[in-house]
Amino acid sequence: QVHLVESGGGLVQAGGSLRLSCAASGRTFNYNIVGWFRQAPGKEREFVAAIRWSGDSAVYADSVKGRFTISTEYAKNTVYLQMDSLAPEDTAVYYCAQQQVSRNYYVPETYDYWGMGTQVTVSS
Repeated sequence: QVHLVESGGGLVQAGGSLRLSCAASGRTFNYNIVGWFRQAPGKEREFVAAIRWSGDSAVYADSVKGRFTISTEYAKNTVYLQMDSLAPEDTAVYYCAQQQVSRNYYVPETYDYWGMGTQVTVSS
């Protein structure tokens, strides 16, 4: 069992930055993939970024590439999402999630454990 807790969300003006954190407890291994997803009101949950706990193989959605950076601190079982140049369309609840078996990292249904989410609101 894996328990994930996100933090760091909030209200920020367009062009600003936020850093999200996700602390994990339980069975995490350096080869497991951990990802960030987001869901805006009335929209489906969408992939944002993913990485292995080891810090290898970071991947990003095209919509955030060059603005967001995912990283891990495996010794602390924490994954981060640094978000820069935020825009109103980034407003959503952000979730972290972990796969137990590596599969299509961009598909929410392939993740086995989820946090409760943290709200990010970007004002124009």
